[in-house]
Amino acid sequence: MHPVLLSLLLGSTAAAANVFGGTIIVKRNWDRSYLKYFVALGAGFMLATAMLEIIPASFDLRERDAPFLILAGYLITHFFEHTVTPHFHFGEETHHDEFVAAHKGYSVLLGLVVHTFFDGIAIASGFIVSNWLGWMIFLAVFLHKIPEGFTVASVMLASGRSRRLAWSASVLLGAATFAGVLTMAVFQRHVGIGLPLSGGVTIYVAASDLMPEVNREPGGKMALVVLLGVGIFFLLDRLVH
Repeated sequence: MHPVLLSLLLGSTAAAANVFGGTIIVKRNWDRSYLKYFVALGAGFMLATAMLEIIPASFDLRERDAPFLILAGYLITHFFEHTVTPHFHFGEETHHDEFVAAHKGYSVLLGLVVHTFFDGIAIASGFIVSNWLGWMIFLAVFLHKIPEGFTVASVMLASGRSRRLAWSASVLLGAATFAGVLTMAVFQRHVGIGLPLSGGVTIYVAASDLMPEVNREPGGKMALVVLLGVGIFFLLDRLVH
């Protein structure tokens, strides 16, 4: 299958996971306790993918500019998630006092839309470089897609929005993911920019978004799940690559 077509197909799958995450929080009968394991597993797998695959491939594409672009991707995500956005974390938002104003909920949504757009950029950039890199990035992204949808829907509810609007926010995240894939599919010649930028975003999401959520859990169980995520990466590398 052509790499662009494959990235569009898998980008749609990742987008659907965003919507599924929103559905979990809107439908109160879902058991949401297992999501923390997705967060921990995704953190380990994403860190391994970023450090051992995305960054080396970025240097191969643009040796001189890669460090700057990786840093730019990291800082762009930080700006939209923790400067424009006052407060959020990956999980069900229960701090209603943080979201008494509706615009604060929307600022969280804006930060996550930017983040998910770069998820799509990452998936498409990976497949443009190689099928192996594309699949590794897709798996890394997919593992945190359900928690993303879960997060944005819970934040919208905590800011006083309706269930319908909360679910629509998760749909918007899915649309942003697919838009990122489409953007990179159109501008394939600029993969040397898209890949390192998305690498910086991936590092930020894994180290600054997901890992703090892992550390919130008492005991060492979640740390072991993070290591399991890294181990799965190395297993795939040995068996497939």
